[in-house]
Amino acid sequence: MKTKFIVIGLILVATNVYAQQSNVLTKTEKKEGWELLFDGKNLNRWKKFNRGQVSGWKVEDGVLNNSGIGSDHGGDIITKKQYDDFELYMEWKLSKKSNSGIFIRVQEGIVQKIYQSGPEYQLCDDQNFAKNRDENQFTGSAYAMYTAENPLIKPVGEWNSSRIVVKGKKVQHWMNDKKVVEYEIGSDDWKKRKYNSKWKDEPHYGMADKGHIGLQDHGGLTQFRNIKIRQL
Repeated sequence: MKTKFIVIGLILVATNVYAQQSNVLTKTEKKEGWELLFDGKNLNRWKKFNRGQVSGWKVEDGVLNNSGIGSDHGGDIITKKQYDDFELYMEWKLSKKSNSGIFIRVQEGIVQKIYQSGPEYQLCDDQNFAKNRDENQFTGSAYAMYTAENPLIKPVGEWNSSRIVVKGKKVQHWMNDKKVVEYEIGSDDWKKRKYNSKWKDEPHYGMADKGHIGLQDHGGLTQFRNIKIRQL
């Protein structure tokens, strides 16, 4: 009986370790149509926005790190593939005063900056970044459009999870398993917000039905892992 108990204990531990592996799809996820956008080893599924080959970003110990320096648009990356309706999941960790974002339906060639076409799921160190910002510019928000409702954000240096669900014109933002934003592109409310915001003179903002997924390198270190997507 003693030996049997030890064997069972070891099996349980091994199962636990496997469950905690990053950048790996389970059998169930594969059946559901999930695909990895980052395998923890390379950036073969990504390219630099408007420029081609990725530079500045590094893969270390299965984690994707942006440059930690950033600029207005110089280091942003996008998926090589485009998506229309999808569910996107990833985990991210912020450093002090970091500022990044996740973009959907990004267009290349028609705009100079990634945020001129793709709506943004904001990622930012809200505690230590500039305080004189509108509520819809804080983490989890649809940047400069919709404010995240009571997001459950873990402190700087800890991993958070985000999920973005896009179906037709409808978009949902989730953070740590809680829905924090929901909106409909092209609705009367959306149009009113757009034309009363910094996007009023951006004709391509939110207009595409299909586009790239983007990650921003905007200042301070932001880290990513377990980036996966499934088409709906």
